[in-house]
Amino acid sequence: MKKSAIEFSILLDDNNVPERITWDATDKPADTPAQTKSISVSLWDDKQKNTMRIDLWTKDMPVDEMKRFYIENIGGIAQSVLTATGDEQMANEINALCDRLVELVRTQK
Repeated sequence: MKKSAIEFSILLDDNNVPERITWDATDKPADTPAQTKSISVSLWDDKQKNTMRIDLWTKDMPVDEMKRFYIENIGGIAQSVLTATGDEQMANEINALCDRLVELVRTQK
């Protein structure tokens, strides 16, 4: 059996706001940790039957990139729903939401 690990390292300022986020993984092609501006991790708690989330972003992440990050997360969920359940209707509805959000962001500029 193969074991794989993903590690996040967060550098915080004096107010506990992330200044730098790095990540590494045993299966990542590069041998050194990579820097990122934001992470979003969701975990299903089978005992509580709910989702636990960790959302972090650096204080220098631009707002427009944050919006794009979340829209792309939602789009990824559409693909995950389709792959995991085969529910095309639900995946299509999620993708339609993404299309509306993209348009909303576009008109806000």
